Amino acid sequence: MLSDTEIRKSRAGEKPYRLSDSRGLFLLVTPAGTKSWRWKYRHEGKEKVICYGQYPDVPLALARERHAEARKLLATGVDPMAQRKATKDALKAAETAGKATAGDSFQSIAALWLEHWRVGKSRRHVKTTWNRIKSNILPVLGARPIGDIETPELVAMVKGVEARGVGDLAKRTLQTTSQIFRHAVAHGYSKRNPSTEIKPSDILKPHKYVNFARIDAKELPDLLRAIEVYRGTQTTVFALKLLALTFVRTSELIEARWPEIDIEARRWNIPAERMKMDAPHIVPLASQTIELLDQLRKRTGGGELLFPGDRDPRKPMSNNTVLKALERMNYKGRMTGHGWRGIASTYLHQAGFNRDHIETQLAHLTGNAISRAYNHADYLPQRVAMMQHWANFLEQTQRGGKVLPFRSSDVA
Repeated sequence: MLSDTEIRKSRAGEKPYRLSDSRGLFLLVTPAGTKSWRWKYRHEGKEKVICYGQYPDVPLALARERHAEARKLLATGVDPMAQRKATKDALKAAETAGKATAGDSFQSIAALWLEHWRVGKSRRHVKTTWNRIKSNILPVLGARPIGDIETPELVAMVKGVEARGVGDLAKRTLQTTSQIFRHAVAHGYSKRNPSTEIKPSDILKPHKYVNFARIDAKELPDLLRAIEVYRGTQTTVFALKLLALTFVRTSELIEARWPEIDIEARRWNIPAERMKMDAPHIVPLASQTIELLDQLRKRTGGGELLFPGDRDPRKPMSNNTVLKALERMNYKGRMTGHGWRGIASTYLHQAGFNRDHIETQLAHLTGNAISRAYNHADYLPQRVAMMQHWANFLEQTQRGGKVLPFRSSDVA
């Protein structure tokens, strides 16, 4: 695999040449000195070459991310180049729609707002937000001229979402609708924002925040023993152990990819688009975690994903796999995958670790998008020591033996 040092040292030659990375990704160096990321692939019997951009505008890590996304598309039968063209055409259509009159539909203005709002956001966040709009707002307001929509229509829409038992989503739905209306007012598509005439508390029931279920500290030894003897698939056992050691969010775990794991640097680099806070995140890897990953690589290292699904190895395991495993271990309603975050936070605070170090490791980041992009490596030396301490604690929790030794005999 390529390194940034190798790329920087490469020089133009008399003829174009390639510097190969992994899985077909290569850097084409031309006699003019330009360096561009390429991938040659076949779709429906035709050979094609896709370009991911030029180095250093597109650094090595970003090129690998774009390459991984293109490979996933191809695996599902979609031509990555055709998909890129379709996206560009959709953006062009949205720009054309922006020249229309104030009688435009809510849906067309929502698309314009999305293109304005998405700048600086991760692809994952943009996709999630648009899916929420399509599922909760457009079925009610999409075809209506945005300038004709009245407050009672918004109330009915939001209360309909609340009736599904998702009060927090109902509140976010109203907030997103208000953002779209503000965009409409600012650009002359509507004379008023009807959402400003109500507050969530005016129409929604009080929502009491409930923490994710987690066990008490005194129950931890029993849970760790249960994981050791769990009779599910070995991949699920690995997932349960890695979740305990790293206390990342379950979605961040199951979508993990081997290129994110840097064994030499002893860290797991999670890209921004896979993080809730839209900022890259570093997980220092304790000795126990390194050993676990070494055993896991022997089992699933032949693919892109750490935890491929049983039915389709090109897709990650189900989001419910961890929850179902805990349920089979008789922890239904008492523990979730997310619960490890609370357990780790409580223990590390009691152990005297600095609050900022703990919050950074939990990816509870504050500030704007620019500051978040830069502070993901804050307190890294302290967090390295903290994560090793946490792994040691888990290993020593069971008296008379190691709870999470991660030896090869454990997963044979």
